Amino acid sequence: MQVSYPGVYIQEIPSGVRTITGVPTSITAFVGRASAGPENDPVVINSWADFERRFGGLAVDCTMSYAVRDFYTNDGSQAVIVRVAPADAESARITLGEGSPSDALILEASSPGEWGNRLSAWVDHPADGTGSPETQQFNLFVEFKVSDDPESEEVRLEQFLNVSVDPDDPRYVPRVLEHQSTLVIVPPGSPEVPSVRPPSNVSYSSPGHRQTIDRQRASGGRDGGDLADTDITGDEDRKTGIYALLKTDLFNLLCIPPPVRGRPGDPHTATSADVYQRALKLCVDRRAFLIVDPDPLWGENTDTAVPSAITGRDALGLAGQAARNGAIYFPCVREVDPLRDSQVYSFVPCGLVAGIMTRTDNNRGVWKAPAGLDAALNGVQGLQVNLNDLENGQLNRLGINCLRSFPVNGRVVWGARTLRGADQAADEYKYVPVRRLALYIEESLYRGTQWTVFEPNDEPLWAQIRLNVGAFMQNLFRQGAFQGRSPREAYLVKCDAETTTQNDINLGIVNVLVGFAPLKPAEFVIIRIQQLAGQVQA
Repeated sequence: MQVSYPGVYIQEIPSGVRTITGVPTSITAFVGRASAGPENDPVVINSWADFERRFGGLAVDCTMSYAVRDFYTNDGSQAVIVRVAPADAESARITLGEGSPSDALILEASSPGEWGNRLSAWVDHPADGTGSPETQQFNLFVEFKVSDDPESEEVRLEQFLNVSVDPDDPRYVPRVLEHQSTLVIVPPGSPEVPSVRPPSNVSYSSPGHRQTIDRQRASGGRDGGDLADTDITGDEDRKTGIYALLKTDLFNLLCIPPPVRGRPGDPHTATSADVYQRALKLCVDRRAFLIVDPDPLWGENTDTAVPSAITGRDALGLAGQAARNGAIYFPCVREVDPLRDSQVYSFVPCGLVAGIMTRTDNNRGVWKAPAGLDAALNGVQGLQVNLNDLENGQLNRLGINCLRSFPVNGRVVWGARTLRGADQAADEYKYVPVRRLALYIEESLYRGTQWTVFEPNDEPLWAQIRLNVGAFMQNLFRQGAFQGRSPREAYLVKCDAETTTQNDINLGIVNVLVGFAPLKPAEFVIIRIQQLAGQVQA
């Protein structure tokens, strides 16, 4: 501050407090097939109604739709949906206008699939106030029949007034549809469309008289065949498939339901090992957690279910330190399918488990294991295999989390180990809540310390880092996230001349050491009972 005259000067001094806010812990990403919706573009939804509106709701051949339904049935909150479609899927088209195709306005459904065949569109041309024709502008109406049920009359209508086929017009129809329509686009390369304009020899007898192009229905939409692994994995450079999640800011859990519904003996009824391996690497890069589904074939034969699960888990090849960021749950669940006369079928449990993780995070915190009697499976009629205690113990020590059915308490999640949770691995991130807490702390500190970049690398900066990171860790300690009776026993934050040497300073590096003592679940509760002999005097 420059002083120039005698008097009192007021100066505000920054406190150095930059509050670190914890990130969400249970934003769940789903990658798979849907009957409608944008392709290879992550869309955030907050309810099952959002999914029905944007992606068409339940569909028999879309396993992802059932997983999302299970997620919201079990108290899920925010989800990120990535719709993928097979390579031979096609978008429906509507031709508006007379004459050759080059003289017509072509509208294309915003995404491939048979849903586009329920679209229709029409055009009218308003007259101006004097009754003269408006030769450049027209009104476009697009209607979508929400249900393919012939008796349903529910429709969605989009209307675009005073649009034009003139590229210099602010209301140029391709640009208007690109920014305002969720149903149709003008495909790239479409020519100018003279026939959309009123013919020059039309005489408007009165204001409001219209020259109309009648309603035209869409056709050519096709869902395509079964999804291939390449459709799901996509391309990292083009950000398609699972890599479309690189476009989103944050997700914490990842679910990849099987590409097709269960068909006995069909290898495509389970998500492949290659897809899971690529997805696990993506989760490590994005500090997310992968929920791995069992192959429905593992539980088809009750007598061989446990050996099949052990062999199948090993065949997935999800090992090494990356496996800390994933967990597998067995067996599949039995649920009512309203699209097949309310018959009971087997479904993978990833959506259920993700919903239970959300419920546990909201009620108790990310440090609480998403398992136990409170981790009830809602909307489930039964389990594909009812495991007993010995079978549960055999799978648990190999890092396979079991879904169990108990009298009175019903069906619950009864395991909380990561894919590195096998006893033989002896990994420090053996348990799901410990790993997810670490990921939560890492992501929160990563986002909450961005302000330190390019700050002067000396003790004032280090003190600010200790203050702000310490405040964040203290808040977690007060919520019960760590072991220990005092902050000293629960966590440490170190950033000083010991962690950052002069050579580090010369290289522009500041090192921060953050440690915490995690709470580990009481997986085995041992009650010792002894019979007392009474008061015997020696």
